Amino acid sequence: MTKTIQVRVDDRLKDTADSLFESLGLDTSTAVRMFLVAAIEAGGIPFYITHKPDVDTDVRRAILRRKSGERYYTADEFLANMRAAIDMGVEDARA
Repeated sequence: MTKTIQVRVDDRLKDTADSLFESLGLDTSTAVRMFLVAAIEAGGIPFYITHKPDVDTDVRRAILRRKSGERYYTADEFLANMRAAIDMGVEDARA
């Protein structure tokens, strides 16, 4: 047995969502079903719900990590490490 869920959204939201899901090879009904399954598996909403991103806190944490000696890699360094790890057959090529 299947049940129908009806949701009212404005035309622009629906059209934009339809286009996005179509670009992913999905229809909106399938995307909604995927959301429901993900919510059940997560035991709640499957993403963070916040009032606004706390960019200041994220920046402060990044600065503290950098000051403590944590190294950040550029995109090129990261890709080079990943390629080396693949070539070596290990998880961490930095060793």
